Amino acid sequence: MLAASKLSCIRGTQTLFNDINLQLDAGQWLYLQGENGAGKTSLLRILAGLSLPTEGEVLWQNAPIAQQRSQYHQDLLYIGHHAGLKEDLTLTENLQALCRMDGLRISDAAIREALTRMGLAKRQHLPARVLSAGQKRRGLLARALLRPAKLWILDEPFNALDINAIADVQRLLKAHLASGGLLVLTSHQPPDLGIDAPGFILNLSVPR
Repeated sequence: MLAASKLSCIRGTQTLFNDINLQLDAGQWLYLQGENGAGKTSLLRILAGLSLPTEGEVLWQNAPIAQQRSQYHQDLLYIGHHAGLKEDLTLTENLQALCRMDGLRISDAAIREALTRMGLAKRQHLPARVLSAGQKRRGLLARALLRPAKLWILDEPFNALDINAIADVQRLLKAHLASGGLLVLTSHQPPDLGIDAPGFILNLSVPR
């Protein structure tokens, strides 16, 4: 369903990666690993259609994503490394705004349930500026419970989370794969996605 052919990325005079090929089908995952500066986020953004590769192309269901941006956006959930929350809005208001950007009308009850599942029931009406980094991360990940998407692309989903929250997110990712979803992620902590979900590891090296 997701494929990339001969991707390369050059930033300034430096080649971050070159000639990357990959293919993922329903229920499969790809874990990108490597040191800081190896190009992991750049590759995620290219796969999400947010940046253009220097060479190569990304395909979704056998067609270039550049030719089907609207459909690809509907099928994709991308959560970047930075929190991406409006600091003066509550978690509930932030999720309402994000869902509206996705063209979805989500009830307050559904948002409350999603935040409760992410352990944020008592934080849903607080402005984002008073939340910890881990609480903001869990608030963003609650979006995955509200927005149907076949492909999840996640940049450091475990960042700033404690052990219990990491376990909750691992279960969320496993459920997504078990339902036939696709997952691409990068993390300094290797994910535990079980043996039932076939996956691949791509190791990127820092340019020397």
